[in-house]
Amino acid sequence: MPHFIVEYSANLEDDINFNQLFESVHETLGKSGVFPLGGIRSRAIRMDHYRVADGKHDYAFVHILLKVGSGRPLDVRKAEADKLFTVIENFFEPLHAKRLLAITFEMQEIDPVLTYKKNNIHAFLAQNKA
Repeated sequence: MPHFIVEYSANLEDDINFNQLFESVHETLGKSGVFPLGGIRSRAIRMDHYRVADGKHDYAFVHILLKVGSGRPLDVRKAEADKLFTVIENFFEPLHAKRLLAITFEMQEIDPVLTYKKNNIHAFLAQNKA
């Protein structure tokens, strides 16, 4: 884990290079020493049906949720969330400077009992270190 999930308003479709964002996110999380690279997954979901504020302008939004496995102390999660939000802010700054844009980010801890996992990517990465 973690899962980096971006919901974004459809009016941003042509303005966001998700591959670039995901590369920065994976690099940041992978180098943290807190999250194993083999468990990091990112995805973006375009929201076609939405309304922002009064609906009278070309408002846009990006809502990001980082779901992480349980067991890490709050101070560790907070420190990593702070680092990641800085990456997010820097990435979206040019877009934020030129249009009406709301950016939100939340880290959410997943219940340790009600989550199930099967992943062979960790072993693959360990065997194929460059």
